[in-house]
Parts: sequence; structure tokens; C-alpha cells
Amino acid sequence: MALIKIRTSEEPVLRQKSREITKITKKIKVLAQDMLDTMYQANGVGLAAPQVGISERIVVIDVGTGPIVLINPVITKAEGKNRDVEGCLSLPGRNEYVTRAEKVSVVALDLTGKQINLTGEGLLARAFQHEIDHLNGILFIDYLNPAKE
Repeated sequence: MALIKIRTSEEPVLRQKSREITKITKKIKVLAQDMLDTMYQANGVGLAAPQVGISERIVVIDVGTGPIVLINPVITKAEGKNRDVEGCLSLPGRNEYVTRAEKVSVVALDLTGKQINLTGEGLLARAFQHEIDHLNGILFIDYLNPAKE
């Protein structure tokens, strides 16, 4: 088990668009496991590579149903609206209400390079959106009302 330092606040890597992963190497597989270990240690439900200082398109998620690893994930469909409290391991102690889609479909690669299609509702949909935002340099606080900041 290897833990990786979680980047916090406005570190530049959190605001960069991540590079696509073109080949799933042993290094990527080790990164995915280290990210899962780090996420579990921090009591999170999701973690994106930029949050550990790596500008590549990989996220890990576990909302209580087992780990999900997504490489180069893309949201293909979003339905409904849900407003709920969100937090972020990169913004410790900050929790705010954010409106997101209630249900989303995602296409990505798994660690074997196979294309997977997943659909999530509720917390899983929120985690998909939150973590994929990280890959595009977006933080959940970007959705807040500027007057509130």
C-alpha cells in the first residue's frame, strides 16, 4: 500500500486539463491502486489523478459498492437535477451545496483496456461528475454562487 500526497487548495495541477492515457501500463495500474489506497485512507468516495499531482485522465471511485477505476472517462448522458452537499479531498473542511445531474452515463476504459459503459444515480452520479470535473481543471466551488464566495 502506497499513499500519495493529496494536493490541496489552488495548486496549479488542480486547474489543468489532464492528458489522455494512450497506453495502460503497469505504472498506470500501480497508480490506480495507490489512488484507491489514498482515497480510502482519507475517507473519500472519489479521487482523480490531478488531486495527487498527476495530470492524467484517471479517476477512482467507491461509494460503498466496491472500487471503480475509470481511464479517460467521458459523460455521455446526463438527466435530471439534484442539489446536495459536496466536499472534496483537495479542499479539506469545505462543504457546499452543488446542483448536478441526478443520473449520468459514462464511457471509459478499465484497467484491462476494455471499454466500459456505466450509469450512476444519486451519489455515484455525483462522484462521476465531480471526479471527471477534476480531469478538466474544474473544482466543485466553481459551481457556487459568486455572491456567496
